[in-house]
Amino acid sequence: MSQNLDASGAGSGTPNLDFDGTTPYEDYVQADVLTHLQHLRSDDPGEMVFLVTTQVMELWFTVIVHEWETAAKALREDRVQVAMDALKRSLRELEALNASWRPLAQLTPGQFNQYRAALGEGSGFQSAMYRRMEFLLGEKSASMLVPHRGAPRVHAELEKAIQEPSLYDEVLRLLARRGHDVPAEVLDRDLSQRYEPSPRVEAAWTALYAEPEAELDLHRLGEVLTDVAELVWRWRNDHLVATRRAMGAKTGTGGSAGVTWLEKRAQKNVFPELWTARSYV
Repeated sequence: MSQNLDASGAGSGTPNLDFDGTTPYEDYVQADVLTHLQHLRSDDPGEMVFLVTTQVMELWFTVIVHEWETAAKALREDRVQVAMDALKRSLRELEALNASWRPLAQLTPGQFNQYRAALGEGSGFQSAMYRRMEFLLGEKSASMLVPHRGAPRVHAELEKAIQEPSLYDEVLRLLARRGHDVPAEVLDRDLSQRYEPSPRVEAAWTALYAEPEAELDLHRLGEVLTDVAELVWRWRNDHLVATRRAMGAKTGTGGSAGVTWLEKRAQKNVFPELWTARSYV
């Protein structure tokens, strides 16, 4: 049995330092697992920074997916405040995710090339958890499941996710239940396809924004979704800038188009009608 090293008795504030096995902190956080997941493939000291930063990004993806799935479920159940709380937490998490680019953003082409070959055909677009983030934003694409066919559990999770309503789908369903004019072709669309903007959805947001006090909770929901969309846009732009600095216009890892592909992604807004409706308020 472990013994408390506080010889003076309870209440002195001396922490317990003696445990039979691993510490309760280790049991909960699994820090030893996390800090031994770095298997370097080159001798360049910069590879550790790249690898750890990428692993940290994956952890933030995981948290954000959790928050957005929580929000989607709450919206489905008409619990708008619960959804708002999860979305607001995700804003701070997106800020932390975006800050992950800072250690990589100063890489020169020469520095990146020191360990780029260690990536082989590895590329960020192969991240399954990032793909789930994109699906929750309405950016559905069945072709993005193909890289994961060799991992049955991951592939099954993505197959399930692509068939489920996105976060924005749940928002629009909520608007429809509140009496807003969301067309049937939007509500009943093929959920496995990318969301496409609708003029009538744009008109619904315009009307809601024109009289925010009438349904203040929906107005506030629209604003926090806009905050989410802005931070997603910043993520894509920071990715673009970091890639430009590190490798210019060269073909990306994994055979992707590199900067050209990232430029196209950076031009797109998620939750599109929340942006276009502002021109008519």
